Amino acid sequence: MGVNGVRLLVIQPDESDPIGPLGDWLSEAGAELDVRLPPMDTLPDGIEGYQGVVCLGGGMNAEEDRAHPWLAAVRGLLATAAGNAIPTLGVCLGAQLLAVATGGVVGRGKQGPEVGPALVSKKDVAWMDPLFADLPLVQDVLQFHQDVIERLPAGADLLASAPGYANQAFRLNRCVYGIQFHIETTPDVVRRWAADSPELAEYARPGGLNDDTLATAHADIAETWRPFAHRFVELAAGRIAPAQKPRSTLPLA
Repeated sequence: MGVNGVRLLVIQPDESDPIGPLGDWLSEAGAELDVRLPPMDTLPDGIEGYQGVVCLGGGMNAEEDRAHPWLAAVRGLLATAAGNAIPTLGVCLGAQLLAVATGGVVGRGKQGPEVGPALVSKKDVAWMDPLFADLPLVQDVLQFHQDVIERLPAGADLLASAPGYANQAFRLNRCVYGIQFHIETTPDVVRRWAADSPELAEYARPGGLNDDTLATAHADIAETWRPFAHRFVELAAGRIAPAQKPRSTLPLA
C-alpha cells in the first residue's frame, strides 16, 4: 500500500505505451502502482483492494476482442469501477474502453487521425471539477489516435473539447474520468510510435514530431498534468471530495 494508503490498478493494454511520467507523478503523490500488461500479466477478477484504476493507451480498437480476447475483461473491470464510483482514469484507448464499457460509442474518426502536440479546452463543467478546475483554460496534450469517442455514455459530463473531435475528456459518476489524449508519453515513446505507424505520423503538423517540438510539448504537458495526477491520488485517498452531483432543476412555473 502506498504511503497515502492508495493502491492503484494500472492496466497497460500495449507494451508500446508504458505509464511513463504519469506513473512517476502518481508515485510522487504516494500511490502504489500495480501494473498489469495483458495477456502476459493476468488481470484481477475484481477491484477489491484498490483505491483507483488507471487504464492506458494502445494500438488496438476498443472492441477488437477477436485479436485481443482479454479486452472484454478490461472493459468489465472499468464498468465495475465506474458503477462503484471508484476513482478511475482512462487514457486514450483507456478512455475509449471506458466509454464502450459504460454505454458510449467508439468508431474511426471521420476527419482523420489526431497526431502530435495539440491543445484542448475546458468546458463549463470542468471549472467545478476537483481534478480539472485548476487546469488552464487551454491545456497542452499529445494526440496519437485514429479512433474517437463518437458518443459519450449516458449521464457523462463533457470536460474538454477540441475543434476536430468534441469528446476529449469526460466524467462519469462523479469520479470516473476518460481523456482521449496522452499525458504519459515521452518524446522517445512518440518517436517510436511515429516510426511504427508512418501512416498516422503523416497527419502531424509540419515539424510537429521533431525533437525540439516534442521536448517543448512534453515540458508543457508536465507542468499542466503533473498536479492533475497528484490530485487524482488525493481523490483516490479520499482527501478531496468527488465532483458534486448536479443540482436538479425545477421546471419553471
